[in-house]
Amino acid sequence: MIELLRTNDPVFISWLTSVFSQLDIRIIVLDEHTSNLEGNISAIQRRVMVGGDDFGVARLTFETAIAELDDQVGAYEYPE
Repeated sequence: MIELLRTNDPVFISWLTSVFSQLDIRIIVLDEHTSNLEGNISAIQRRVMVGGDDFGVARLTFETAIAELDDQVGAYEYPE
């Protein structure tokens, strides 16, 4: 699994899951429970992971979908 991005926006993760499910790309969200426990201080972000074989397609699909929405989506960041 490779980290695609990080976010604390559950609606954004739901949208991303929907976009990827149309292409049969499975994602796993790590740190979801820890992020919920720490509250709204955003100290721990949820990590969206994709399989290594799907990473290139997932990244391209994500960037295309974001561009189609004119970047009007939730906050996210790429891993360092």
